[in-house]
Amino acid sequence: MLFNSYEFWVFFGIVLVIYHRLSHRGQNLLLLIASNIFYGWWDWRFLILLMFSTVLDYASGLWIEKSTTQKRKKAALVLSVIANLAFLGFFKYYGFFVQEMMGVLGSLGISASLPVLNVILPVGISFYTFNSMSYVIDVYRGVIKAEHNLLTYSVYVCYFPHMVAGPIQRATCLMPQVAKSRTVTGDDFVEGLYHIVVGLFKKLVIADNMATIANAVFLVDASTLTGGEILVGIYAFAFQIYGDFSGYSSIAQGISKWLGIELTTNFRMPYLATSPSDFWRRWHISLSTWLRDYLYVSLGGNRFGKWKTYRNLMLTMFLGGLWHGAGWTFIAWGTFHGLILCFYRPFERSRWLRPSRIGNLFAVLLMFHLVCFSWLLFRAESISQVWRLLSRMATNCSMTPYAWHCLAATCFFCGPFLLFEWWLDRKDDLLLLTRVHWLPRALVYSYCMLMMLFFCAEVPHEFIYFQF
Repeated sequence: MLFNSYEFWVFFGIVLVIYHRLSHRGQNLLLLIASNIFYGWWDWRFLILLMFSTVLDYASGLWIEKSTTQKRKKAALVLSVIANLAFLGFFKYYGFFVQEMMGVLGSLGISASLPVLNVILPVGISFYTFNSMSYVIDVYRGVIKAEHNLLTYSVYVCYFPHMVAGPIQRATCLMPQVAKSRTVTGDDFVEGLYHIVVGLFKKLVIADNMATIANAVFLVDASTLTGGEILVGIYAFAFQIYGDFSGYSSIAQGISKWLGIELTTNFRMPYLATSPSDFWRRWHISLSTWLRDYLYVSLGGNRFGKWKTYRNLMLTMFLGGLWHGAGWTFIAWGTFHGLILCFYRPFERSRWLRPSRIGNLFAVLLMFHLVCFSWLLFRAESISQVWRLLSRMATNCSMTPYAWHCLAATCFFCGPFLLFEWWLDRKDDLLLLTRVHWLPRALVYSYCMLMMLFFCAEVPHEFIYFQF
C-alpha cells in the first residue's frame, strides 16, 4: 500500500474518520490494527516476524529494568541486539555473503556449494529494527524507563506512517505521544496539509519524472551513452532519490500530524549543504543521528584523538553504507562519505567554507557534485558499471540534443522547488509557508496540484527506500 496510491488514501480516510471518534485506548488499538493491515498488505507472513521482534524487545526492556546487576542488564541488551541483527543479517545480507564467499573460494581453486536461498526482504525491516534497538539501548543507558504497556510499545514499533521508510523514531520522542491522549487542532491540520501536498509533489512530479531520465542512463549499456547524457542522468537520480525519500518522509509527517502525533523532521534542504557534516545534518537526519548516537559515540566519537576520530568516522559511514544494502556499491558509497568527512574535518571551523556569498555558492556547488558522485556509486548495479560510466564520461564529454532535452526537463521539474527550498533555508524556517498570508500559500498549493495533475509521470514508481 503506497502513499501515492488511491488504495492508501481510502484506507487512511476510513482510519481517520473512525480514529477521531474513539477514546485514547481505542485510538491506540485502531492504530495497531491499521498498522498491521498496512504492513500485511505487502506480505502478511512477515507480520509474524514483526510481532516476534516486538515482543522480544518489549520483554528485553522489562528484563533490563528489573535486573539488579549490571551483568544481567547487559545480557538482556546483548540478546536483543544479537536477535535483531540476526534477523536483519539473514534477510538482508545472507545471499550477498554466500555469493561472495563462493566467489572467493572459487578463486582459490576450492569447489564449494553453499546453500543459496531466495529470501524475500521484508519491507521496512531496517527501519523498525533500528526503532526497536534504540529503545532497548536507551532503557539500558537509563535514558528512558521500560514501557510496561504492551499496546503502547507495539504502536511505537509498528506505527504505520513511518514504519516502512522512516523517519526512524526514538522512543523518547514517539512513545510519550502514544501513551498520552491526543487532540488535533486547526494548526495541526494546516501543517499536515502542507507536508502532504509538498510530499506528493516531490514524489509524483520530481521523483517519478526524474526516474525516467535516470533509468535511461543506468539501465542501458554505457557504450551507447555520451558523457553529457551520463552526467544529466546522475543529476536526475540525485533529484529522484531526494524527491522520493524526502517526499515519503513529508507525507508521513503530514498524515501523522492529522493523527495528533509529531514525527521528527528527516530532511532540511540537503543540496544546500556546504560540507559533508552539514549534508548529514540535513539528509536522512533520523539515520545520521542514530548512527552518531548509537555507533559513532559508542566507538569513542572524537574523544581519543584525531586518528581514532577518523577511524570512527570511517567505520560509522562504512556500516551506514552497509545498512542501505548488501552490495559493494553501497559499501563504496558509505566509504566515500567517510573519506570526505575525514578530508573536510580539519577545515570545518575555517572560514574558507563560507567566506562570502561567492565562496558559499562555490562550497554548495562543490558539495552537491561530491554528493552526485556518491549517488553514482549508490545507483549503479556494480562497481564495474561505475567504472564504465566514469570511463565514458572521461572519453566522450559531448552533450547531445537528448542530453540538453533531459537537462531542460530537470530544470523545469526541479528548479522552482529548489528556489522554494533556498527561500526556506534563508529564513531558517521549514514551515514558513504555513504562516504567510493565505494567498501565496494558495498559489503554491495550486501550482503543486496543477503540476501533479498535468505533469505526473506516466509510469508510477515504488518508493526507493522500501528496498532498505
